[in-house]
Formats: sequence, C-alpha cells, structure tokens
Amino acid sequence: MKINTISSEDLRSMEDKEGLILQGCGGELKEWVDGINQMLTEEGILLDGTEFQEVSTFEHDGLPCILYPFEDVKLDMGKFAIWRLQTYENFGGTWLSDYVPNRLGGFADRPVEKPDCALIGEDSNIFNLAGVAASTLREHGLKEQAEELRERVCSSGSYHEALHIIGEYVNITSKDEWEFGDAEREQEPVRQEPGKSR
Repeated sequence: MKINTISSEDLRSMEDKEGLILQGCGGELKEWVDGINQMLTEEGILLDGTEFQEVSTFEHDGLPCILYPFEDVKLDMGKFAIWRLQTYENFGGTWLSDYVPNRLGGFADRPVEKPDCALIGEDSNIFNLAGVAASTLREHGLKEQAEELRERVCSSGSYHEALHIIGEYVNITSKDEWEFGDAEREQEPVRQEPGKSR
C-alpha cells in the first residue's frame, strides 16, 4: 500500500481522473485505507479481489482528506453511488469531479500548444481559411477546438475579427516561410540571430 501526500491544488490538474474523496479522515491513514477496502469488499462494490493500493492524502479547510483513485480497481459504480450517499454523514464522501469545481474553483486550464497551419498563400476566403485551420486542429486530435473555431468564425462580426479568432487556435504560417527566411538571410546577413537554426 502506498499513501502519497499531495496539496489540494494538485487535484486541479486531475481533470482526466476520477476517484472518491473522503473528508475529515483523522487518525492513522493506513487504518482508513484498510477499513474502506474491507467495507467496500463486503458491500460487493470492490470486485474481483481488487483493492485500493495507492491513495493520496491532502488537507483542505483544516480537514484531512483521502483520495481513492479509480484507476486500478474494478467497481460496481451503481452500488458505489448509493453507498456514498448513504455514508455521506460519516465520511463526507464526494467524487473528485464534483469536489474540485465545488470546493477548489474548478480544474486548472492547461495550455494547449497551437499547431502550425499554412494559411498564407491559401484562398483568402475566410470560410476556406477556417476550414483549413479546423482540418489542422482535427489532424492534431483537437476536434472540440475545431468545432469551436468554426462556430466562432461563423458568428464573428468582421473578416479581421474572424482572422484573429483563427490565430487563437493555430499558428498562421506559410508553406514558403523557409524560402522567405533564406532570402532574408541572403539580403541581410548581419541580422542572423545567434542560437537559432532553421
């Protein structure tokens, strides 16, 4: 069994995870983990002999808490949801996905690196540019951003506003940017920046 110590702020970076958080877990942490494993096994919630082997402890608003992540256990989620409600008075149990928005102000925004998109030299029709940018986003696994981009461009008030929106999602580049860079270096050799290679 492994018990990690984390900060409540660490929970804000766990948007892609789920788990049970128990609040007010005073005393010996190992006893809490063993006790919950035994209780959930007896209730038929932990399945196939799986148990919580690695948990995390943190403190928030003066309360010691334990996070039981769902990654390496098999659970009967229907029974688990009922158990959590029935035992809330005793354990203050809540799901990680509810705890972070309600107690910590939500999950932290993770900056997504914008993919390069060769729009310079394309047909300058804004809907064509938006389509090319959306395709680039989808190619990089950013389907939601692709849909969001199209919707925002369609509802934008001007060509320049739409172009600015596209620039929020992709790095606007040219297919010929390297050729332009080479030509500039030939004309102005003194402007070569140290440490930059093309």
